[in-house]
Amino acid sequence: MNPQSARPPSFSERYGRRSTRASTSLTSLIDVVFILLLFFMLASNFSHNSAIKLDAPTAGGNAASATGALLVNLRVNGIHVGGQSLSEKALVARVQQLRSKKDDLRVLVHPSTGVSLQQTVHVVDALKDAGVTNLRLMGQPGGD
Repeated sequence: MNPQSARPPSFSERYGRRSTRASTSLTSLIDVVFILLLFFMLASNFSHNSAIKLDAPTAGGNAASATGALLVNLRVNGIHVGGQSLSEKALVARVQQLRSKKDDLRVLVHPSTGVSLQQTVHVVDALKDAGVTNLRLMGQPGGD
């Protein structure tokens, strides 16, 4: 006797249907995860931006705070300190010279109308690199 004829026919053999098992492919899921990972890697910013802490000026301003401080006027045509026009390197040299005499040198930076924010930040960064720790940014009189 044939061992295959001894067993009863299965459901699929009886009704002519094949038993197919649904197989789930993980390839598309892996592709989606990879694309999301790539998107977030490219969208994120890996550089560390340095922040400059600025306090908002108080209304009325303290006139006594300007005495004994180095006033740096930023104008469209350059940097002016004490009526002299200076380059950025000369400003840094002067600040370092003054800091050698007075360690807690106060510096007031006053950008005039027309000076871009980027120019102001560039000068403030140069002053910070020169070792100035007490720095204030002055606004326009009567302005916000």
